[in-house]
Amino acid sequence: MLKGFRDFILRGNVVDLAVAVVIGVAFSAIVNSLVTDLINPLIAAVVNKPDFSYLVLNIHGGKIKYGNFLNALIQFLLVASTVYFFVVLPLGKLLARFKPPVAEPPAMRPCPECLSDIPVAASRCSHCGQPVPAVALPA
Repeated sequence: MLKGFRDFILRGNVVDLAVAVVIGVAFSAIVNSLVTDLINPLIAAVVNKPDFSYLVLNIHGGKIKYGNFLNALIQFLLVASTVYFFVVLPLGKLLARFKPPVAEPPAMRPCPECLSDIPVAASRCSHCGQPVPAVALPA
């Protein structure tokens, strides 16, 4: 029982997931600092408020704090754009560089009787006239 648990924990994908969570938490702290220390002061310089949390809609005594939602939306967009531009895009370009080129299937094949080149889709050789077995064409 403990051997199975040990094998489960030491599998690559569980360890990778744990590392991703730790990195995500650290990255979240960096983005929170970016928003709190850089973006919000810029907003304050423009609208004379520290952030959007002052935006509140009062309806029959209830408060709808849509300013907090705008703050969270800004943070999400910053995280998403940072991950895309600094992780996904460079990794995609790197993987494309190492991806083997796709070879096109041959357009011709040899006739089994006379060994002349005939089209892959041919059912009869144009040189010797013999029937040629069909070849499955790739989809």
